[in-house]
Parts: sequence; C-alpha cells; structure tokens
Amino acid sequence: MSPTVGVIGGGQLARMMVPAAINLGIEIRVLAETTGESADIAVTTLGDYRDPAVVLAFAKEVDAVTFDHEHVPQAVLKALVEAGVSVQPGPDALLYAQDKLLMRERLSALGLPVPDWARVSTVADVDAFLADHGGRAVLKTPRGGYDGKGVRIVSSGADASDWFEAGDDLLIEELVSFSRELAQLVARRPSGELALWPIVETIQRDGVCAEVIAPAPDSAGKLADVAADIATTIAETLGVTGVLAVELFQTTDDRLLINELAMRPHNTGHWSMDGATTGQFEQHLRAVLDLPLGATGCRDEWSVMVNVLGGPLAGTLADRYSLALAAQPTVKFHNYGKDPRPGRKVGHVTAGGEDLDDVVYRARAAAAFFEN
Repeated sequence: MSPTVGVIGGGQLARMMVPAAINLGIEIRVLAETTGESADIAVTTLGDYRDPAVVLAFAKEVDAVTFDHEHVPQAVLKALVEAGVSVQPGPDALLYAQDKLLMRERLSALGLPVPDWARVSTVADVDAFLADHGGRAVLKTPRGGYDGKGVRIVSSGADASDWFEAGDDLLIEELVSFSRELAQLVARRPSGELALWPIVETIQRDGVCAEVIAPAPDSAGKLADVAADIATTIAETLGVTGVLAVELFQTTDDRLLINELAMRPHNTGHWSMDGATTGQFEQHLRAVLDLPLGATGCRDEWSVMVNVLGGPLAGTLADRYSLALAAQPTVKFHNYGKDPRPGRKVGHVTAGGEDLDDVVYRARAAAAFFEN
C-alpha cells in the first residue's frame, strides 16, 4: 500500500508537492480551509486547522503530517503527537519558526550569528534600543508575519505605539547593513540524514522575494561552508525534519547573520524543482517519510527563479501561455492556480544555463509575459 502524507494548508506549497508525490508513488491528502485554494486538486478535507477535532480526524488517514504553512497552534500539534501521529516537523522544532522572539532567544543561546536584538514591551523600550543603535531599527511582530508583513522600520518609540495596543511583546533588531540576502536550504529526515542544496542569492522587492540565483555568485569556499554549518547546526540542534530554509544577511563586512527560519519548502528553494537533481518538494516528502534523501547538485551551472507577482491585469496566466511558451521554450513555467491580485505570488519561472546574464534575461523575459 502506498504511503500517505497529509498536508495541512491548501496553498501553492501543498500544490507543488503533488507532482513529486505522484512520481514517488505517494498519496497526498490536503486539509484546506476553503474551496478554490491553490492545492484544490489534492484537497480531501475542508476545515479549520486550529480545531483539534478536525485535524485529528484528518490525521487518522495518513502516515505522516506536514505543513504548507507554520500557523497550526502548538496545542493542536501536541494533540497530534499525543495521539501517535507522525508530525514532521514536530511541535518542539516548529515553535521556533512560529515565534520570532523564541527563535532569536534559542539561536542566541546556541551562539549562532544573529542581528543585535531585544524583546520590547513599551514605547520606552523601543526608544532605549534606538538610542543604542543609531536611531533606526527593525520592529517585528513575533507571530504571523511574512512577505514583509509584520515588519516595520522605526525611528522612535511612537512609531510602534499602535502595535503595543494588543499588549504583546515585540521583537526589535538592529538595522543590518548588508550587501545582499542569501538563503541556505537543508533537508533532514527523522533518522538524522541531512542533505544541503547550494547556497542561493535572493533579491527582494517591497519585502517579497522576487528572484533567486543558484548558486549564489561568489559564494564558493568559506561563505558556503559557514552557511552550511549554520543550517546544519539549526536542523540538528532543534530537531527539524523536512526542509529547513535559513534566510541570511551577508553584511558589508562579509559576516553572515541569520534573518528568518522556515520549516517547510520555501520560495527560495523553488529553483530546485527544475535546477537540482532532487527538488525541494520531492526531498521534503522523502524526509517526512524517513526515506533516503536525494542528491542536491545543480543540473546547470546557473539557475534563476523569478516570481510572477500580481499576474496579468486582465484574464489569467493561461491566457498568456501561447506567446510565453513560444518566446521562451527553454524556461519552465509554474502556475499556482491563483487569481491575479497586486503583489500576490501567482506563479514562478525557472531558467538554467552556463551564462548567468543570459539565464537572468530569459527568466525575467518569461515572467514579464504574465505581469502586465
């Protein structure tokens, strides 16, 4: 009988697990909140992922549970574990991707490189931090933020007053002077085997990942080794299973600082679907079922992934296929089945080849067919 993986969340990450599951002979079942979500093709249950009864009933029919997002409450995760469900990653690891304050505390205790930070609960706390950090800093809500949401640049405590109205502590960090942003992805299975992909460079626009270059230019040697050591330490020490993405700043004085963690397939790993021997979605499924991991080397000298953000002003992505596919026959297109909306990730394209300038051009040209 085929193994079955249950995915909580019906977004594009769950959708992109489906082809990999088919190739491996794995059955995918998805718990989604509503109809019409990106992974609709694999949705078997509709319900609230915050409801223990709904999630437990869904989990009874699968061999392992994993996630399209990191918002499942700890109480629900622990109820699954207590019921004997294989939860990958488990609640004790996922906690540090759910709460940025706890993540900063744990990484700091491990001696890993992070921006200077503090827990703040009042406007006065913010002003005190700003006084010691050049008058500007980054303020974050500990939970729920992504793609630039829940992040604010502040230059006075008054800039944070509305966020304190909820009564929760916030995370404040130094405004890092960085030359570029990087990401290191690693997969780990419960029995301990790890596999790392090459470190990649990410290009952000308006707080959203717009492009990824794999491998990151000028990263061979010490930089790649340090990034790999950081990701390996986090995966092993926190007991992460499945894919872990470690987002990093390369500072202007060539240090690496940890920005964010994601314990699931991640936008910065989408290039691997077409550009690596084993893509992140296949690897994630292997890992959560504790199957041997695949090789992670690059298929081409360079791979470039460009997100399609917003989509066409009229019609659908599919309306543009004829022109796009004819103009860029070497580029791979991925449609998330989502309605266009300003700033929304509705798909991505990946190009590969030996000349980086040419690869970047082809990827950007292909994405442009879908963005106006």
